[in-house]
Amino acid sequence: MIALLAVGRFGELPAPSHDRPPLDLPDGAIEPRDIDAVRFAVGVRGYRMDEVDEVLDRVADDLATRDERIDQLERVLALQGLPIPPVRHEVPELSEEPLVEGQATD
Repeated sequence: MIALLAVGRFGELPAPSHDRPPLDLPDGAIEPRDIDAVRFAVGVRGYRMDEVDEVLDRVADDLATRDERIDQLERVLALQGLPIPPVRHEVPELSEEPLVEGQATD
């Protein structure tokens, strides 16, 4: 009986329902404090909280390091009188052209 259920013989599982509000992340750039503020709901079959916390801590640290480096480089550009490129938060659209001439992208 369990095998039949596992292969879908008793119908498909219902679509997951979203019974929790979405995570509170900004629409623009994510900063370390945004990662630090994320809290996941605890579930019976959820992820191990210590592993999720470890990854989030690493991401927040890497974002902070990146942001500090960007600030340093922008200060150098400003001291040299060079323009600072604008920040882009949107994802660039993919080109419809093949990656290699004569090769399809499908």
